[in-house]
Amino acid sequence: MQHLQEIALNILKNNLNVQSSETLMILTDVHKQEIAEIFHQAGLSITETTMLVVMPLLKKSGHEPVNAISSLMSQVDVTLCITSHSLTHTMARKKACENGGRVATMPGVTFAMLEQGALHADANEIEVLVESYVNLLNTAKDVHIIKDGYELTFSVENRSGIRSTGIVRNSGEYGNIPSGESYIAPIETSANGEILVDGSIANIGVLKEPLLLKLHNGRLEDAIGSDGPKLLELLGEGNGRIIAEFGIGANKSAILCGNVLEDEKVFGTIHIAFGSNVPFGGANAADVHIDCVVKNPTVYFDGKQVI
Repeated sequence: MQHLQEIALNILKNNLNVQSSETLMILTDVHKQEIAEIFHQAGLSITETTMLVVMPLLKKSGHEPVNAISSLMSQVDVTLCITSHSLTHTMARKKACENGGRVATMPGVTFAMLEQGALHADANEIEVLVESYVNLLNTAKDVHIIKDGYELTFSVENRSGIRSTGIVRNSGEYGNIPSGESYIAPIETSANGEILVDGSIANIGVLKEPLLLKLHNGRLEDAIGSDGPKLLELLGEGNGRIIAEFGIGANKSAILCGNVLEDEKVFGTIHIAFGSNVPFGGANAADVHIDCVVKNPTVYFDGKQVI
């Protein structure tokens, strides 16, 4: 257990730059409380104002927490979310950052993930790769993805790429830990075509067989495969089915393991998400955000191959 506390302390110091003068909240739920307690103890060795808060279990990633939790997040200097489902793309996270706090999220993190994989990547290499992809996203207008003969196109014109390096040190910043991705909110009505998802899906895990997604004018019309009904159920009938995100993995130590926190960071993968994207520059509000990971696609920006 001591070596896990050392890993936790390293994350709090190096990734989050927690100071003795700051208030740190370790936010968790009943399923992740054991891991959260390790970070709580590590946090107390940095600042006496470290809190462990156990929140009600979220139904799915992107679901807003209760108002009391949202209020707490906006009142502390640093929030580390060690939860079963992701709070990254929620208004609670957005409001906390707008209030000057910084928020790191580790949804679904396991003991195994603390000891191997994405957390132990070369940080400098990640920063270089993430920056290169963000620069490409910032100048791109049209994205064209080809995977096993299926093609999907959409626009990212006038949208800004976002860096997620796992470093959350400054006021107002947020991101996953571990990380290593560049992502953007596509124009919500622009996606048309099909994409074959063969990696993993948030809240479902590693796929036993590929899932074919059909999109029309930005909306997921069908999901063909054994996990199709479950994905559609997660997204619901409303705005949850609107395209929300296009991301590129940039972590060469990340392993496809069934936890989208790490899966979407795997180098050589991309991911398409559906649901909420208002918290990172989009226009679609939804109480869900589900990522779908694709292995080894071919990707073009404005007709030029970039992956």
